[in-house]
Amino acid sequence: MTVAELKDLLRDQGLPLSGKKADLVSRLNDAGAAKQEVQEDAEAAPEEIKEDEELQEKTTQEDEDTEGDYQDEGEFFGGEGDFEEWDDFHTARQKPVLDDSMEAALSMRAEQKKKQPKFRRQEWFRYRRLSKTGYRKPKGKDSKMRKNLKYRSPMARVGYGKVSTARGLHPSGFEEVMVHKADQLDGLDPEKQAVRIGSSVGNRKRSRIHERADELGLRVLNRRQIERKGGI
Repeated sequence: MTVAELKDLLRDQGLPLSGKKADLVSRLNDAGAAKQEVQEDAEAAPEEIKEDEELQEKTTQEDEDTEGDYQDEGEFFGGEGDFEEWDDFHTARQKPVLDDSMEAALSMRAEQKKKQPKFRRQEWFRYRRLSKTGYRKPKGKDSKMRKNLKYRSPMARVGYGKVSTARGLHPSGFEEVMVHKADQLDGLDPEKQAVRIGSSVGNRKRSRIHERADELGLRVLNRRQIERKGGI
């Protein structure tokens, strides 16, 4: 076949027409092999579906046979006390009550954050200790970063600010409240505010804050498991 005839076949199948004659021939051969595989898969599909249905029926029959062995759930799990333990173990996280405008603002802030560059300290690539620290505004007289020259790390500017209505809120939508004592939880709104325990709070006070927050229905953002030492 001529190149023109090969291109006509490729055009009918919606394939690219570029390349030499050998490329056109190989492209047609690959397309024919792919079409043959699709036909074989279509022919084998009903058999696989039939096997899956048989396996599903067999599994369902086995489940029905074993269902009578565990009629009493209390006996299977060791009594009613285990269900109470499980309820105490799992506590659902409280969700904030947000209106449509606030949800739109939070989603817009998330999209803005994806486009924001990562602000680095000046010469963070040169010194390891600078790469571990946060952003600092460059103040050197001859600083290339302060002069905003090309190929330098971007500086934090006003233009990178997010939507103002969602500013300062937790990603979940809660307003964070720093707490150091259990008494500070009184008067907080569980529908809009969430608790963050200070890092200097000990385990004893932390456990009291957890208990008080559960009583008031408040969410603790940095809740963690407290391990008692010395058997106390």
